[in-house]
Amino acid sequence: MWLNIQIFGFRALWSPYFFLFLLSIAVVYFLLTGPFKNKFIGHVKPTFVQQLLFYFGLILLYVVKGSPIDLLSHIMLTAHMLQMALLYFVVTIFLIKGIPAEWWDKFVHLPIIKPVFKFFTQPLIALGLFNSLFALYHIPAIFDFTKSSLVVHSCVTILLFVLAIFMWWPIVTPLKKYDILNPLLKIGYLVISIFIIAIACALIIFASDPLFTAYSSTGAWIQALSLCVPNDVLSGLSGQLSGPEVFSPLSTIHDQQLGGIIMMTLQEFIYGIVLSKIFFGWFNKKNLSIDPLPKDLPQ
Repeated sequence: MWLNIQIFGFRALWSPYFFLFLLSIAVVYFLLTGPFKNKFIGHVKPTFVQQLLFYFGLILLYVVKGSPIDLLSHIMLTAHMLQMALLYFVVTIFLIKGIPAEWWDKFVHLPIIKPVFKFFTQPLIALGLFNSLFALYHIPAIFDFTKSSLVVHSCVTILLFVLAIFMWWPIVTPLKKYDILNPLLKIGYLVISIFIIAIACALIIFASDPLFTAYSSTGAWIQALSLCVPNDVLSGLSGQLSGPEVFSPLSTIHDQQLGGIIMMTLQEFIYGIVLSKIFFGWFNKKNLSIDPLPKDLPQ
């Protein structure tokens, strides 16, 4: 018999503290683009599109990490993969594009930030670090370990998020200084990223047995739930929780396969949009360029 996730309570479902944190960021962004623009930022103000991208990025960040999707990500691998795809492949782009180039320029040239940003946004380093750590994260032993501790899980999530920003930076950077890849290299960069993550997804999709104890072992699963469900609530529900199947219409192995498919499909769809924009932008630029007139014209 299936149970309703409402039994975990409002705090587990809607993460009010995380909501207030994101709301405070939105308020600061609003103040810096409005009443206090001249005092702190100068004359620079984000465009309407930039503001839209930034606010929508925050909303999407709350949806994937503060709404019931976050709770479901500890119950079903399908929800986890959806969460990861949106968090690392969409939210990061929106936040990068939602901040004006002048703001980024001031930030990345801070004495502490400059050497770190300069090193970790080098294309090969940014590409290798994010994709390799993303793939390693889904090795069963590492994945289950991160699900066993709130501190470890939070650190890994934040680390991957920062590395995702570094990974996208050479592709969508608003600063010309960092836009060092030509369109063909950008396309190759993204194709390599697709290939690495596709391998990790394929191993999950075609596994014949459940890989992650966090979704197949009752003890490990309840430990994973404690990352977002208060301990007093979990203690009161211990007699009703026999495993994730009480909330999921899918078996563990089918959930695992669907999770891998969702990650692979969403990644390829999102990357496809970015690749199309790069290609057609480059193609149109080439077509609009005017060939120089020949030096020797026929008389």
